[in-house]
Amino acid sequence: MEMETELVLSSSLNYMLPRKRAVGGEAVVVEVDEDNCKAGSLKKPRISTATTGPAKATGNVNTNSSIGDNNSNHSRGDAKPPIMALGEGNPPDIDEDLHSRQLAVYGRETMRRLFASNVLISGMQGLGAEIAKNLILAGVKSVTLHDEGSVELWDLSSNFIFTEDDVGKNRALASVQKLQELNNSVVISTSATELTKEQLSDFQAVVFTNISLEKAIEFDDYCHNHQPPISFIKSEVRGLFGSVFCDFGPEFTVFDVDGEDPHTGIIASISNDNPALVACVDDERLEFQDGDLVVFSEVQGMTKLNDGKPRKVKNARPYSFSLHEDTTNFGAYEKGGIVTQVKKPKVLKFKPLKEALKDPGDFLLSDFSKFDRSPLLHLAFQALDKFIMELERFPVAGSEEDARKLISFAWNINDSLTVGKLEEIDQKLLHHFAFGAKAVLNPMAAMFGGVVGQEVVKACSGKFHPLFQFFYFDSVESLPTEPLDPSDLKPINSRYDAQISVFGAKLQKKLEDAKVFIVGSGALGCEFLKNVALMGVSCGNQGKLTITDDDVIEKSNLSRQFLFRDWNIGQAKSLVAASAAASINPHLHIEALQNRASPETENVFDDTFWENLSVVINALDNVNARLYIDQRCLYFQKPLLESGTLGAKCNTQMVIPHLTENYGASRDPPEKQAPMCTVHSFPHNIDHCLTWARSEFEGLLEKTPAEVNAYLVNPSEYTSAMKNAGDAQARDNLERVIECLDKERCETFQDCVTWARLKFEDYFANRVKQLTFTFPEDAATSNGAPFWSAPKRFPRPLQFSIDDPSHLHYVMAASILRAETFGIPIPDWVKSPMKLADAVSKVKVPDFLPMKDAKIVTDEKATSLSTASVDDAAVINELITKLEKCQKKLPPGFRMNPIQFEKDDDTNYHMDVISSLANMRARNYSIPEVDKLKAKFIAGRIIPAIATSTAMATGLVCLELYKVLHGGHKVEDYKNTFANLALPLFSMAEPVPPKVIKHQDMSWTVWDRWILGDNPTLRELLQWLRDKGLNAYSISYGSCLLYNSMFPRHKERMDRKLVDLAKEIGKAELPPYRRHFDVVVACEDDEDNDIDIPQISIYFR
Repeated sequence: MEMETELVLSSSLNYMLPRKRAVGGEAVVVEVDEDNCKAGSLKKPRISTATTGPAKATGNVNTNSSIGDNNSNHSRGDAKPPIMALGEGNPPDIDEDLHSRQLAVYGRETMRRLFASNVLISGMQGLGAEIAKNLILAGVKSVTLHDEGSVELWDLSSNFIFTEDDVGKNRALASVQKLQELNNSVVISTSATELTKEQLSDFQAVVFTNISLEKAIEFDDYCHNHQPPISFIKSEVRGLFGSVFCDFGPEFTVFDVDGEDPHTGIIASISNDNPALVACVDDERLEFQDGDLVVFSEVQGMTKLNDGKPRKVKNARPYSFSLHEDTTNFGAYEKGGIVTQVKKPKVLKFKPLKEALKDPGDFLLSDFSKFDRSPLLHLAFQALDKFIMELERFPVAGSEEDARKLISFAWNINDSLTVGKLEEIDQKLLHHFAFGAKAVLNPMAAMFGGVVGQEVVKACSGKFHPLFQFFYFDSVESLPTEPLDPSDLKPINSRYDAQISVFGAKLQKKLEDAKVFIVGSGALGCEFLKNVALMGVSCGNQGKLTITDDDVIEKSNLSRQFLFRDWNIGQAKSLVAASAAASINPHLHIEALQNRASPETENVFDDTFWENLSVVINALDNVNARLYIDQRCLYFQKPLLESGTLGAKCNTQMVIPHLTENYGASRDPPEKQAPMCTVHSFPHNIDHCLTWARSEFEGLLEKTPAEVNAYLVNPSEYTSAMKNAGDAQARDNLERVIECLDKERCETFQDCVTWARLKFEDYFANRVKQLTFTFPEDAATSNGAPFWSAPKRFPRPLQFSIDDPSHLHYVMAASILRAETFGIPIPDWVKSPMKLADAVSKVKVPDFLPMKDAKIVTDEKATSLSTASVDDAAVINELITKLEKCQKKLPPGFRMNPIQFEKDDDTNYHMDVISSLANMRARNYSIPEVDKLKAKFIAGRIIPAIATSTAMATGLVCLELYKVLHGGHKVEDYKNTFANLALPLFSMAEPVPPKVIKHQDMSWTVWDRWILGDNPTLRELLQWLRDKGLNAYSISYGSCLLYNSMFPRHKERMDRKLVDLAKEIGKAELPPYRRHFDVVVACEDDEDNDIDIPQISIYFR
């Protein structure tokens, strides 16, 4: 059975791998790493191309004439499949600085496949432009833009590339220059003439966004039967309705269905049984599911399980599972072992469009409240195609006659069906469909641009599960709640005419006059700015858009944050993004600020600013900032549109005053942190090693040099602060400063090499020797169990060798950074392995003797490493005396240069040191090592990110923005979304309403804030509450108590103004722009039950 699977995999390989198709005379080669090729199996291939012609072109090349030049190679019925050549591939280099966030999602193999892929996008209205943007940012090899039509003013509602000056130009030609700016390494070419099916053989994937069904069936048939098949995608956006169809050929292999790392578990026991029961340590829950295949390694005793053979899981539980295996006659389990999930390739058999139209199979659902919607839309899109074919135009917005005609086409198609015939057709829905059919709306284009862009990546790489095969979506809830007057839908010769044809001119005016605050100008922020500019938000005389971000542009931003160019690196994000957005729509009224929205900037974002806003859109990358904005929106009762992405996943949350709960009402559980003793002494995975390595890096190269400078800048102040503290932390600080300025002080580069070599000995030999001396391999715990039982791994010391390149690389990187901290020039010879080896050989390494009374923390609950309890104060005085002697030996004005960790500069040696430290430690504990890139993801805490999920999230949010700015929608009209483009999965649901608190005939929620004006006294506030049946027993401002009924002296404050009490007792600083302050009041009802009341705002001006 295994053999058959492998043969399917290898034989299907040439059906899905990218091929270079070029102008005549070039051999098409799929290269496979020889080392990975075993009898009967084939691992992931390396993709490259072999050319017999000149070196391949780079930069902006218009290859219009080359489309179809090599048709003779592919269109004949006897065409041969591409040559399979085994050998060492030469894949293009990946710019890791640029693509680091994308690499964290896709990995190198997928990126290399993308770099070898040629894609056609036909139809350059809003949807085509969005797909092209996402693929060019991802870095495919080439994109060919095809469109026979000319730019119309109508297109400016959805296409961020065109300006009014482009009206009348060919759409494809008008798109090239701006799209090329996104990524100069992608070859962008155009075609403005009619496509023939033979021309499609130039591509691995073809996308059509504006094509008749008749032509689509012809093209798809050609692609499906081509050798190897060409992936065909058809997608349309028609008003608030959209569709996608995918056909990746008769057999398409998905190498990685979900993009998740294989799940693992640390084994605690395995029974000799049939079936065998495998128990794992309760360190982390197992993520295995019944039917998963797993392999075992490092099992002691029952060693037969280490044979690498995949075994099937059944009865999967949180910390155990059974094996489809009889282990009765295996050796008895002793200890150790890791169990790892095996990810299986999956072969999908796609139907061609002609068949799939009649028998579509299961539709991909996005909203279970619309489970019957997809079959109707399947019919609607076919009816629209028939309408356009017969009348040679789209239905007119507001035309009842056209809507009736489209509905009659739908009935006729339905009546002709033998499978899946509908009993009823929702005519109201088809009215909306007909009215908006000509319009391409920007939010819909953004959303579908993300979905389709991701499908192209899947087609070119085999990474993630393709959409199989139809997906329909609508957002009719975005329409105004009142019926639209057909006259309100008529074009007014403006750039918003397409949007007006769907929503009407009245809502367009509301959009234009909106006052919007976008918080953040990164990947989400850039997409939002583009979307709102095209929608006309804040583009009217009354409108204003404020965007703020305190960050500057870095190279790694350019793979997603598409408003930035390489010449903007180092500039303020918000300023550059605002300028780019204004060039998309010159009418946009935008102010760009560089302030972080936080309690410290409430003088900038003051009460007046918040009170004037229509809506707030978050484009943030951290939870704390989101919670702060959430509290502000709650306080000022402003709608907040929230979204976030993580790799191929995205989510959106609508926070609407009085209708929904706020963002902070529900939170994800905090990430589980490894106990300190695990990180310091008992690591069992590479994350622990990298956490330790980053901590050591920061301690040695940033914190200690900064501590040295803190002392040298003002010795007397520093030493008196240490004396006053008098604790273990102060003692530790002093010891580190003395060590740095005395025993470990470096004056020459050779000193830095010595320091690095001795650190190696300390970290990877001596500490391990001490640990295994204190806890030998046969050590037992106090209750007699083996000390070194799972998840603990018994370590072995490393022996330094100048013949080990990884040892020398560590010494080179560590000595360079050490020299930087001391301001010592770095000699060229450090990069010569021979000369560096000579320098290392000069270092005298003292012998190590383990201590008998060493303190090693084993308590998992310990949060800091405690120092031996001696009289800290006496030791601190001694250390200060020693430190003063060290200072006298230093040259005048001596300062150190602390090094702040920067993950995104591959030339600075920071990641070299961290990955070396982590991998040496991993070697101590027999933990698999990682390369520098993977180390960067973990130690640099890089959030995986791709353009497609960002685009999709912002499109979904902007569909909600129509509802918010219209202002009349109910909670059930709003949608929160979770999506995972890798699976693909779309899950939409209405938001959760806020919790309601009731008292007598009153009720309130978290959204309510009670306001008391006219500068009241304490007595007036208490009486005001009493009138509501509430007895206040405590009033506080911040952390200060203004009143408590238990304190008799507080009765003296009754007739004082609350503002005076806040200033005098609460030390309130109330600047001129503040007209109020807030108090928290604790109340009881007449039965002495505590009542949770809203915050109270006291207006004193």
